[in-house]
Amino acid sequence: MASTIANLTVKADGTMDGVFATLKTLVPITVIPNLNRANDRAPDLTVINKRTGFEFGWGWTRIAKSSGKETVSFKLEAKEIGIMYGNLAPAPGGDETKKVILWNDPE
Repeated sequence: MASTIANLTVKADGTMDGVFATLKTLVPITVIPNLNRANDRAPDLTVINKRTGFEFGWGWTRIAKSSGKETVSFKLEAKEIGIMYGNLAPAPGGDETKKVILWNDPE
């Protein structure tokens, strides 16, 4: 079973605002498009701590080979959490403006 580590609301401009939460951390975040990608391997999205303005995560958009659907995977990194990986998913309830990041436990 996947654990939710962020709850997000998609805004009209394509950015997402929400909260990143673990047992030790509760941080308001915003996810913004990376409009100045240096190359094809650069992240498509940047995760910013709204309290400090610091980047602590990045997201890459890919097309799933099996389904052909767009997926977004995240890498989140900070001293307090180490490195965490997650995927963007629809939030329960069916509201298209609500998303979650589900933790990918590497174990």
